[in-house]
Amino acid sequence: MTNVTSPLNGRAIGLASVPDPVFSGAMVGPGTAIDPVREPGEAVAPMDGTVLSLHPHAYVVIDDEGHGVLTHLGIETVQLNGQGFELLVSKGDSVKRGQPMIRWNPAAIAAAGKSPISPVVALEATAEELGDVRDSGEVVVGDDLFSWG
Repeated sequence: MTNVTSPLNGRAIGLASVPDPVFSGAMVGPGTAIDPVREPGEAVAPMDGTVLSLHPHAYVVIDDEGHGVLTHLGIETVQLNGQGFELLVSKGDSVKRGQPMIRWNPAAIAAAGKSPISPVVALEATAEELGDVRDSGEVVVGDDLFSWG
């Protein structure tokens, strides 16, 4: 069983509320989303694992069971070409739950005209495989978002 925790402080809103049809339609995978607090901070690892993929605006951590979780910082933030994001880890690194991955400022993302809403998605999973998906309420780093397995 993989337990996925919040990589951000903010409010859980669920994927259906993400302003992007690819995420809101769960085309990438099931999960939830966080509307982050509008202040500088760090996005952290949602579970123990290895950094499988790393971009300024997104990262994937895969655990020992082969469960990969995508954290996508904001919507259409790839268009910012890394501006406003600072990588704190490297692809291939082993990380622990809660370890800082990327430093960013959701308020600056919003000021740049992008949504800071951040999907947290179980890759190559079905909705039926996830349990206890958090889709509302305030969350802080480390709060449970969903279980998988």
